[in-house]
Amino acid sequence: MKRTREKVPVIDSDIHNNLPSGDALAPYLSDRWRKHHETIGGRGHSGGSYPRAMPNAARHDSWPPSGLPPGADLPFMQEQLLDAWDIEYGILNPLMGAGGQLNLEYGAALARALNDWQIEEWVKPEPRLRASVVVPYEDGELAAQEIDRRGGDSGFVQVLLIARTAEPLGRRKYWKMYEAAVRNDLPIGIHFGGSGGYPISGAGWPSYYIEDHGGMPQAFQAQVISLVCEGVFEHFPTLKFALIEGGFAWLPPLMWRLDQSWKKLREEVPDLKRLPSEYIREHFWLSSQPVEEPPKREYFDLLLEQLNAREKLMFATDYPHWDFDAPDRALPTNLAPDVRRRIMADNARELYRL
Repeated sequence: MKRTREKVPVIDSDIHNNLPSGDALAPYLSDRWRKHHETIGGRGHSGGSYPRAMPNAARHDSWPPSGLPPGADLPFMQEQLLDAWDIEYGILNPLMGAGGQLNLEYGAALARALNDWQIEEWVKPEPRLRASVVVPYEDGELAAQEIDRRGGDSGFVQVLLIARTAEPLGRRKYWKMYEAAVRNDLPIGIHFGGSGGYPISGAGWPSYYIEDHGGMPQAFQAQVISLVCEGVFEHFPTLKFALIEGGFAWLPPLMWRLDQSWKKLREEVPDLKRLPSEYIREHFWLSSQPVEEPPKREYFDLLLEQLNAREKLMFATDYPHWDFDAPDRALPTNLAPDVRRRIMADNARELYRL
């Protein structure tokens, strides 16, 4: 008898909406910053502009017939993603560079405009979508102001950061942002990308984009280590993070190594009252794209067990990017039905209160 997989709900934790044009934010900027946007423009770190495997890092078939860039045409996204895969909810993660602007006030203005644009042109027209609060994360106070401004809107379900920041995220310069996230009961998403103004690998500048793409977990590891070791979770015990598009198979060895280091060096970090792995298991959620694919299916079950990821792993497509994961092919077929349901929908539903 042919076995058919049980249909489960799908919540997509990583969708990239895009601006249709360079002047799309003009209606959402003040006169002062509209003029700056039109005449001066942005100024950010230049380290991350490696050639992409596809133009706009997009699937070949994600260019809308309207001629807009991939991710910029809501009706096409509805047809190609939300309707085609019967997506119950999708989380928008716009990557427009506002948080990494060197002109912090301009970055704050861009963040405000992007957040207002998301609600007006994406969330209100499409009730299946939820937005992420874009913030000028290199200034904790400005970031906190934006979280407080939009955090009470049910259209927003998390705060959005990029993995490569100017300093490790445990540093106190970011703590006002964390205070605001806790105050507004919002998790913080850390997404693939950025440059931070430094070489983008732990050993300097790579030669090829494949090194950048494959080596991104280095940045996620540094952020997890910093957040744990700087005592962020002792000061903010309800704070939650989602690691988005950074993979997850690297996390168990990191937990083991940190635990051993803590046992030998705990005098240096008296704010850590528990094993680092305990903080990691409690405070971090993970997205499924990209999924590391071990050579044997049983290894994937072992990985989930090591991570406690049955409760923390969330499905993601990464639409409309070239390494898109389809809901019916992203995970091994031998997962137990309750585990598949949690990963495909329920973990995200609980984290984002959907």
